[in-house]
Amino acid sequence: MNGPFVLAIPRTRTFEVVTSAARLAEIAPAWTALWQRAGGLVFQHPDWIAAWWRTTPHQERRTLRIGLAWNGERLDGVIALATFKRSGIRLLEWAAKDHSDYGDALVAPESDPQVISRLWQHVFDQGGFDLVYLNRLLPNASVRALLDPASRHGKALRPNNRSEISYRVVGPWQSGAEWFEALSKKARQNYRRGRKFMEEAGALRLRLLDADDPREPVLARVAVLKRLWLARHGRASDLFDEGSPVLAALVSVLAELGLLRVFVLELDNTIIAVSINFEQHGTMMAFVTTYDPEYERASPGMVLMMDYIQWSLDRGLAKVDFLCGGEDFKRRFATQSVRLSSMIGARGLRGHLAALADRAVHVTKSWQAQRQPKAQTPDQ
Repeated sequence: MNGPFVLAIPRTRTFEVVTSAARLAEIAPAWTALWQRAGGLVFQHPDWIAAWWRTTPHQERRTLRIGLAWNGERLDGVIALATFKRSGIRLLEWAAKDHSDYGDALVAPESDPQVISRLWQHVFDQGGFDLVYLNRLLPNASVRALLDPASRHGKALRPNNRSEISYRVVGPWQSGAEWFEALSKKARQNYRRGRKFMEEAGALRLRLLDADDPREPVLARVAVLKRLWLARHGRASDLFDEGSPVLAALVSVLAELGLLRVFVLELDNTIIAVSINFEQHGTMMAFVTTYDPEYERASPGMVLMMDYIQWSLDRGLAKVDFLCGGEDFKRRFATQSVRLSSMIGARGLRGHLAALADRAVHVTKSWQAQRQPKAQTPDQ
């Protein structure tokens, strides 16, 4: 007797561009399942994107354009993008770009290797933007496949001159104490000197916030200290604006996913330094750090950073990632640096003109830099 006949019906590949918060909420479970299969970073999690979208200022100038690649009812690819209108140009960029240190698409490991290419083509064909700028790309970013010269998408996207740096602490140490002893004598002395200076002023305590500890006072203190730092350096960030809900929303996502690690340095119960970190894929990642400038002489930020590096290594983590930014305090302790690249593309006449203008500005600046007289080295 013949066995039962089973007809294998292939799943249907479909593509979609999400433009509303309602649809974003609907597809969140499928997106989360893909995020887990693909091993994505929190910056590519649907809750991170949703938290940003709920709280971002100037939402009237933005539009969600999240590309989805479906394989039947299973989601196999996501490229989370949004537009921002500036000077009449609709710029397509990563959703939550200003608060995401690494940008990338999510692709299911078992899916067709061409899925990201086909998904991008669908997003591109749907339009709604003039210029594309995708930045903070790690060397192994999935989206870099769109730069393959053999791909037809090379006409739409090309490497851009802008880049950023990411510093990390990676090494063979088996403990935090081993890492500390491997530092230079000066670094160890500075740490001890800073701690001693603060301890002479009061009771110094390092603590890691428990899940039940109230976060609101710490986040409020972080915002105050960051606004002081930003004002002193002539910068601005909506993450720390007075009354802004953005920071609390993003930190809540980290907490709900079980990734949040907040290290606090207190002097007589007054917070003088904070590092809002998250732990993922065997790595401690430093999202927001700040310190009280009143105690700058003791370098409380440096002391706290050295403490959480030792804590991370004692926990068995393989890496401490300072995320984006080439600040000197990161470089001093880093053992590894990674350059983050970017890509640019254009759609329509307005977009191509904007891309040409961007290229002209870069060429002009490069020419001016080459024309600058070199500093003279004094005779010895």
